[in-house]
Amino acid sequence: MELKLIPIEKPENLNVILGQAHFIKTVEDLHEALVTAVPGIKFGLAFSEASGKRLVRRSGTDPELTDLAVKNLLNLAAGHTFLIVLGEGFYPINVLHAVKACPEVVRIYAATANPLKVVVAEEGEQRAILGVMDGFKPLGVEDEAEVAWRKDLLRRFGYKL
Repeated sequence: MELKLIPIEKPENLNVILGQAHFIKTVEDLHEALVTAVPGIKFGLAFSEASGKRLVRRSGTDPELTDLAVKNLLNLAAGHTFLIVLGEGFYPINVLHAVKACPEVVRIYAATANPLKVVVAEEGEQRAILGVMDGFKPLGVEDEAEVAWRKDLLRRFGYKL
């Protein structure tokens, strides 16, 4: 078995959701979940089949984002994996519940705009995601000023009253 570290390539301002699912129906169900959760959403979605034809299946509302999702999944090359690339101004917090509620979704590895690397194990024809590296190491602990900043930010975004 060989361990590999695969970066997810994307512009800094875009969020991605990386997960595992179990059936070809995933592509259509995730598409429907996203457009229902946020009308007008821009995204690209790719899903790697683990058996049968073993193709990367794709869908989305934006061809460039869909191509980016496909490119990353071809590079990752782990079966039953999906990647959603959200367009600028669209965020995981608004769609993650709908994505997790999709019957085919087994798990979510990451939902982030941070630099993302995927730790995979490879043996022969198989690859598995072992985990992810999401962002960077912490530099300390928030003080009272940082607590106030965090609370203010959430209220400016409208996530808290």
